[in-house]
Amino acid sequence: MATLKQVAAHAEVSVQTVSNALNAPHRLRPDTLERVNKSIELLNYRPNRNARSLRTSAVELIGYCVPNWPNQTHLVMDQFLHALCAAAERTGRHILLFTAPPGVDGMPTYDDLHARRLVDGFVLSQTETHDPRHGWLKEQGIPFVSFGRVWKQTTQPGPWVDVDGAAGSAMAVRHLYETGRRRIAFLGWPKTSGLAEDRAGGWRDECKALGLPISGLSVRCREDSLDEGARATAALLDAGREIDGIVALSDVLALGALRELTRRGLTAGHQVGVTGFDDSPLADVVSPGLTSLRQPMDDIAAELITILTGAPDGTPSERLLQPELVIRGSSAPG
Repeated sequence: MATLKQVAAHAEVSVQTVSNALNAPHRLRPDTLERVNKSIELLNYRPNRNARSLRTSAVELIGYCVPNWPNQTHLVMDQFLHALCAAAERTGRHILLFTAPPGVDGMPTYDDLHARRLVDGFVLSQTETHDPRHGWLKEQGIPFVSFGRVWKQTTQPGPWVDVDGAAGSAMAVRHLYETGRRRIAFLGWPKTSGLAEDRAGGWRDECKALGLPISGLSVRCREDSLDEGARATAALLDAGREIDGIVALSDVLALGALRELTRRGLTAGHQVGVTGFDDSPLADVVSPGLTSLRQPMDDIAAELITILTGAPDGTPSERLLQPELVIRGSSAPG
C-alpha cells in the first residue's frame, strides 16, 4: 500500500499538501487538488483512519443509532439514512450503524463505540423531550450533531439541524384556506412529543391569523399509525364538526384519514382537503395523491455532516430548514 510520502512525491507536492487534500481540500487551489487526487487514485492510497483520528481528532467514521419504531412505518427515516450515508461519503467518510436501548440505558453503547475508536462522533435522530444523549455526549467531549431539537429546553446542549414543523403546518393551513376550506382540523400526537406540539402550534396560530375556528377541531392520536389516523377522522366526523380540511402531523395519519373518508363515501380533495407531512413514497402512489410537506433530506444530511466534521468559521451550528409543500389531488379545490 502506498504511503503519504509516496503520494506527495508522485504529485510533486509536500506531505502537508497531501494532508490538506484529504482533510481540508478548501485550502488548495483546484488544479493542485486535482493533481493530488489523481495521484491518490493511481497509487491506490488509503489513509490509516485510526492514526489520523488520533493525530487530528478528525471525525471520519460516524456512528448512527438506527431508530426503533415498534409496529410503526417510518419511510421518511429510510430516506434520511440514505441521504446521510451519501453526504458522509462525499467527504470521504462513512456511517457505522448500530442499535441501542432508548434513554440513559443506551449510553454504554455510545461510550463503548467511542472508547474503542470504532467511531469518532455521532449523528443523533429520534430526538425526544429532555433527550439524555445530548447532555451526556457534551459532558464527555464527544463530537455529535442532532437531527432535531431537544424540546422544552431553553438552551440546546449541542449543535442541531431541524425542519420548521410549525411553519410547515401553517403552510398547509394557508393552502387549504386558499382552496376554500374554512373548518380545518388537525391530527396530532400526544403532548409529550415536542415535535407534535411544534406542528400543532403552527396549525393553531395560522388558523387564528386567518380567523378560522379551532375549538374541538384537534385530535391527539395515540401513535403514528393508519388506524389512529382513521379513528381520529371518524371521531371528528361523528361529532358533527363539519370539517372540510384536515392537516395531519404525518403522512401516515393523513393516509388513515383518507381511508376513513373513502369508507364513508366522502371524496378526499373534493369534499375534504387533506395534507400530510414528510412526503413519504406512499404520498405519490395513493389515489388521490396526498398533498404533503417535503423535508429537504439531502440538505439536512449535508448540513449535519458539515457541522460534525468541522464547519468553516462563521457557519451556524443550529440550522432550521423550511419544508416544501408538494400539492396533489387530496387538497384539490372544494
